[in-house]
Amino acid sequence: MTKKPNKKINDNIIAVNRKASFNYTLGERMEGGLELFGWEVKSIRAGKANVADSYIIIKNNEAFWLGGVIQPLLSASTHIKADDTRSRKLLLHRKQINTIRAYIERKGYSAIATKLYWEKNRVKIELALSQGKKLVDKRHSLKEQALKRDLGRKTKIKMR
Repeated sequence: MTKKPNKKINDNIIAVNRKASFNYTLGERMEGGLELFGWEVKSIRAGKANVADSYIIIKNNEAFWLGGVIQPLLSASTHIKADDTRSRKLLLHRKQINTIRAYIERKGYSAIATKLYWEKNRVKIELALSQGKKLVDKRHSLKEQALKRDLGRKTKIKMR
């Protein structure tokens, strides 16, 4: 029997929205599938996806991912006109869609995309229900990061 090589932990991550935790207070997270064309999957495999500045809207009881960019490959999409910023339908359960709608309409939250990743052979998107941070909150989180960094440096020096 042949052994499979150990996969890295982050092998399945395609794209991450790094600014999300800085600009928003992230709350409840959900996972959903994406309805994609073939050329989009090929582009994602080539690493040409971006989730920064993307968000989710609810329209006609369906969820859509807006602002996400999947750049078309020149060789993969020759016979069709590829739109890299089109709105893509999210594959969510009715209960999840109702939860997102409730947070957006009643509580003033926004649904943003935080991560795009592979699960088995399917592309999944992680979305977070979040509230925007004010400038004071952003400054506070920067101070916390600096304190953690300094503490880590000091403990590293003491260990030696």
